[in-house]
Parts: sequence; structure tokens; C-alpha cells
Amino acid sequence: MAVALTLLLSLFPSGEVEAKRHKQTLLLTLPETPLVEEDAIIEATMAPELPWQRLTVKKGDNLSLLFQRAGLNDRDVYELVSSNKQAKSLTRIHPGHRLDFQVDGNGKLQQLRYVQSLLDSQLFTRGPEGFSASNETKQPDIQPAYRTATITNSLFLAGQEARLDTTLIMELANIFGWDIDFVLDIRKGDSFRVLFEEQFLDGEKIGNGAILAAEFVNQGKTYRAVRYTDQDGESQYYTPGGKAMRKAFLRAPLDFSRISSNFNLRRKHPIHKKIRAHRGTDYAAARGTPVYASGSGRVIASSYNKANGNYVFIQHGNDIVTKYLHLHKRNVRKGQKVKQKQLIGTVGSTGYSTAPHLHYEFVVNGVHRNPRTILRKLPKAKSIPKQEQPAFSEQVAPILAKLDSYGTTRLALAEPVTVN
Repeated sequence: MAVALTLLLSLFPSGEVEAKRHKQTLLLTLPETPLVEEDAIIEATMAPELPWQRLTVKKGDNLSLLFQRAGLNDRDVYELVSSNKQAKSLTRIHPGHRLDFQVDGNGKLQQLRYVQSLLDSQLFTRGPEGFSASNETKQPDIQPAYRTATITNSLFLAGQEARLDTTLIMELANIFGWDIDFVLDIRKGDSFRVLFEEQFLDGEKIGNGAILAAEFVNQGKTYRAVRYTDQDGESQYYTPGGKAMRKAFLRAPLDFSRISSNFNLRRKHPIHKKIRAHRGTDYAAARGTPVYASGSGRVIASSYNKANGNYVFIQHGNDIVTKYLHLHKRNVRKGQKVKQKQLIGTVGSTGYSTAPHLHYEFVVNGVHRNPRTILRKLPKAKSIPKQEQPAFSEQVAPILAKLDSYGTTRLALAEPVTVN
């Protein structure tokens, strides 16, 4: 294809020659074939993407079964798992997880997406040297939410009526579990208010986030907690005055059960049918209910005898020993170090016991003390360091203001005493 190009050549005059302009026409030949094939561009952009096959992990499934269901075999499983270290996470799949398979026309796996939650997944993509892995994380939209309720039966039922899920109810109890025994201390008329995060993805709620602030009124005392994240990125709960909610000992070593007998040195023993010193508290609960270490320490006994059944003793520092009796199972051994709220056993009915329950004792300097009252006399919780107080106040003030902004009506007993 020939194209005519006209070039204007300007001749600049010297001092003696007048400028003259000449027009010349040049013929240039260009190639017939375009530099880029338009059809190739269209074909590349219109190439269909391989379809995805989605499979949800069910109880009893394993990786081999899921690959078979997707039309693949054990050789494909081995090729994927052996070519990438991150692919070993696929061997720990759980019911409810999802695997998305992308297989080409030759029956060869090209991509696999392992969806662990609505927010987190892993993508494995075939390449010249095997499969590469990449993490995919979606960021949800966070919105604050508020709930309040008055207890007429139990915290759990009140929380359900307030449209809180089980996780948030348990988290609420965990936050105040160092100050309130949710087995023994709860009374009709107690109340709570809670400010927490709700998570949304593409306009739909997908779950709840952390509790930001909460208030619990128990027997006329008002306890408040607010979440604070320090400069290291660690989040904990504190009173509005900056004292840590977390303390050396839990008020109760297990959650949400009923009480069979209070601490009473004149209690009639259920086995011997006569007055015997009963140096502790019995928590009635279903067999198998988890029992936790009420504080960090070292296991000094984990054994069995005729009276105690399965039992665990934990030494905390030099002065305090906690005892857990009549266990169904023991999950720790003598000499083992344990952390607060670590699982140490399960509720049972071994030894001198008529029904499943936990017998819990608190011994200070060799003397049995009432665990329900002695904790109030132990050293207080640590506070926010003085140099960190300004940052603390700046962060928590708007959170507490938002909690209060949802209403000034306090669902509590008259004139509650605020504990800071």
C-alpha cells in the first residue's frame, strides 16, 4: 500500500540570496501486513475463562475424596501438596470450608482456591515449576452496634433475647469474669450494655467483631470495660480509669453452670450424711464440661484417690494453691506449667461424689479460704503506665462516649456504685 507524503522544505536565505520555497513529493512504501493483528487481539481478549467447580467440605471428607469428586485423582493431590509448602494446609481441611477447582479441557488442575472463611482464602496456581501460592484476604466494612438487656433468668438467655450470638455472650462473660462469678453472683434484675463491631461484606452481614466497650450491673455495682490497643498492637480490656480487667485469678474456673452448694463449713456432706467441713465451692455441671486453671502456675499434683477421685492441684507463687476435685478426665501432669484459663480437665463424678460437679478449693498459706471472697483481698490489677495514659485516654474516650450516646437509661438497680 503506497502513501503519498508531502514534505515542505524551507530554504533559509543568506544575506545575498532571497529565500525560496520548493515543494517535493516523495513516495514511501509501507508493508501490506499490519504490525499487530487485530484478529489476534480480539481472540486474546475474548478467550473464555476456565469454569470453576465449588465443593464444600463435609464431615468425613478428606482431600483425596474431594479431588475424586472434582474428577481428579491421588496423583493430582500429590503433585499439588508436594510442590508447595503452603499446600500442606489442605491436609487440615474442616467441615464448612470450601475448595474451588479450575480444571482445563485435558483434565489437568490449573488453579485451586481453598476458602477457609468469607474473608480468608488461599489460591494455588499452576506454573512451569509446579504450583505457586498466594493469600487472598477481603477487608469487611466495620460498623458499630449496640445491645442492652436485663437478666430475668440467666446471662445466656438475656443475651439471646438481645440478639447476641453465643460467641459475644461468652466474650462478655470473659471480660467481666475476673470480677463477677457468672455462676453464683448473677441476680434477677442485673443488666448489661455492650458496644461491639459488626462485619459486612458486599452489604451483607457476615459476622461480629470485637467488643469495644461494655457495662455490667451486678447486685448494684456497675462494672465498665473498654478495649484498648497499645503501640505494639496488642488489645486488652481496661476500666475507664486504666486498670486491667484481667487479674491473677478467675472468679470461677468454669463457665455457666449451676451451683449445688456454697462455701459453708457447716455443710452436710452428700455422701457421709453428716456435718463435715466443706472447704470450697461445688459447681454442678454436665459431665465433660471444661475445667480451667483459675490462674497461672505449676501443677503439683495430678492423680486419683478414693475420696477426691481424679484431682489436680496447682501452685501459684509461694502462697496459693488451687484444688480441682472429682474430675472425669485430667489433661495435665505433675510438674507441668499452666496458664490462666488453660484446660486442665473436665467435670466428672469420681471419688466421693453423687453427681457430676467440680469441687474447687482456694488455699492461702495452708489455710482454706472462701474463693468467692478471698479474691477481693488479693493484689489489685495492674494499671496503664503513666507515660501511656494520654494515648489511652485519647483512644478510649470516644468509644465510651459512643456507648453512652446510645441512651442514658441505665437498666440497673437504683444508684449503682461504679467500680473503676
